Amino acid sequence: MSNLHGAAVEDDEPELLRDQFKQLLRYRAVIGAGVGIGLLGGVWFGLSNADTYVATSQVVLRAPVNDPFNPSISQDKTLNVGSERQTALSSSVAEAAAKKLGWTGTIGKLQKDLQVTNPPQSQVLQFSYTADNPQAAADRANAMTQAYLELREKQWTAIRAKMLDGLKNELDEAALKHDKQVKVVDRMPAGAARDAEYGIKTNLANRMIELEGRVSGLKALDMSAGTVIRTATAPGYSDGPSLPMSLGLGALVGVALGLLAAWVRLVFDPSPRSAGDVARAVRAPVLGTLPRGATETLLAGDHNDPRVGEEFRSVAFRLAYDQRFADRRRLLVVAPRGTSEAAAAVATNLAASFAETGKDVLLIEADLRTPSLAGLLRANTTDAPRWSAPAEADDSGWPGRRRLSVDAGESGSFGLVPGERVRNVARALTSPRTSRLIAEADSPNSTVVVLAPPVLAYADALALVDRVDGVLIVCDPRSVHRADLQRIRELIGGAGGTVLGAVMFTPSGRRGAKAAKAAKSGKGAKPGKGAKDPAQPPAQGGAAPAESAAPQGRRGGRGKPARPRQPEEQDEYEPEAGPDPRVWGGENSDTVALRSLRAEDFHAGER
Repeated sequence: MSNLHGAAVEDDEPELLRDQFKQLLRYRAVIGAGVGIGLLGGVWFGLSNADTYVATSQVVLRAPVNDPFNPSISQDKTLNVGSERQTALSSSVAEAAAKKLGWTGTIGKLQKDLQVTNPPQSQVLQFSYTADNPQAAADRANAMTQAYLELREKQWTAIRAKMLDGLKNELDEAALKHDKQVKVVDRMPAGAARDAEYGIKTNLANRMIELEGRVSGLKALDMSAGTVIRTATAPGYSDGPSLPMSLGLGALVGVALGLLAAWVRLVFDPSPRSAGDVARAVRAPVLGTLPRGATETLLAGDHNDPRVGEEFRSVAFRLAYDQRFADRRRLLVVAPRGTSEAAAAVATNLAASFAETGKDVLLIEADLRTPSLAGLLRANTTDAPRWSAPAEADDSGWPGRRRLSVDAGESGSFGLVPGERVRNVARALTSPRTSRLIAEADSPNSTVVVLAPPVLAYADALALVDRVDGVLIVCDPRSVHRADLQRIRELIGGAGGTVLGAVMFTPSGRRGAKAAKAAKSGKGAKPGKGAKDPAQPPAQGGAAPAESAAPQGRRGGRGKPARPRQPEEQDEYEPEAGPDPRVWGGENSDTVALRSLRAEDFHAGER
């Protein structure tokens, strides 16, 4: 088992690296800015060094010795190359070179472009001078070299002169003592005392010979500080990199800088970086990732991309096999913050997907603040359902006495309870009539999908959690923070509900950027086109929506906008003509859908 686990970890590593690289590519603007800065730096570097010339001279250092061919005398012990390099860079050398060149500027400016290096394992100093003129670079390099050699020779000569003065004084003193001792020895008779004085005379004579030899040796020394082995000449080409090379180097540095900035941005980004981050924040799986712009159309059948419908069917399929949802068949669809447009699209398409498998689906628009589904969907008025009969006094006004049937094209049809503006939203959501409406999911082969306002904007969704405990979160990863998702999970869990999963989507164009900005600022966006003229507060007992906007989408969006209904027309709902609803998987369908059966479904016809 350990080997299998190790192999699985090794297989996951390329996937993790690939995922991290994809996350970095989310910040294309940051990477592009880094590349732009690198290119600008490359252009500046290439232009500033285009007319740069470097002339080089080399000097082999030596110390004054009596026998330069004696192998026992080591130049390494005599010379300190580091000290010699500092001497070459000193202001004394620069002042001497300035006199040779007739330099009129400052000594510091002359020293600025000089570089003195020592090749490894050698007694060589290399003088490199940089200038904007090749001949000037060569002249200044040679002047610096000669000034250094002359300075060192002057210093060595001064040291030798001091040593010669000292030796000459010692020699004169020894000679004076020797002359005195000669006179003493000449006056003394032969004997032991004379022999002792004669020995002193001999020692003084030997000392004089030694001093004379040292003086002769110092006078014979070659006091040159080194030998020029390379004279600087005017270079024939610029030393700086070419403009194309500078641009290439700048681009490479810019890419590295951009990736580094993107990585730092990724580390400190509070938004979920991947589906795994969303799943960890809500502690539930990500049931689906919708294609870009999939939530901008309420029904997948009106969308140009066939992948949208398949993705919604996949989400519905995964929910159907979740035992927590299959037992109660109640689903609450909510968004974190901002608007409910994306959540409305997901709820509508999930209702159509459930209806496609033969379920009796009821979509409840529990958004009583900006209701809009009735005007955006192709709906017909149906018979009054069971929950419409008032069992007790309830003046909330919602849900009303009418139930709408939504044509979902080839997917079939499903019921819709449209939202309405009410005076007291909390009382309407917690009324017994709403409880009986949601309880329709207890009927065999029934499914209830409830659409609620954003959780972090209003507490409406939390008021419904005790009856619709299975919650589906619809979020745009770019416009929500991980902390927001964790807070939603805590709020739903505290209210007694369970997060079944999350659906991620990505808006397209400016609409997505505005939605992300509005969601991150914590302010809800204005109602969409369908909610521009929301319904008026209903009369007591419940009434139909005051206005119905033109149907959106590919099929219903070609006609003119519907005129506002008059008060006397509110009791009659006239939907736009559309194709007859057909159950998905029926006789005229091109696709066979899966349908899950339970034991009570076999006895549904007997009841």
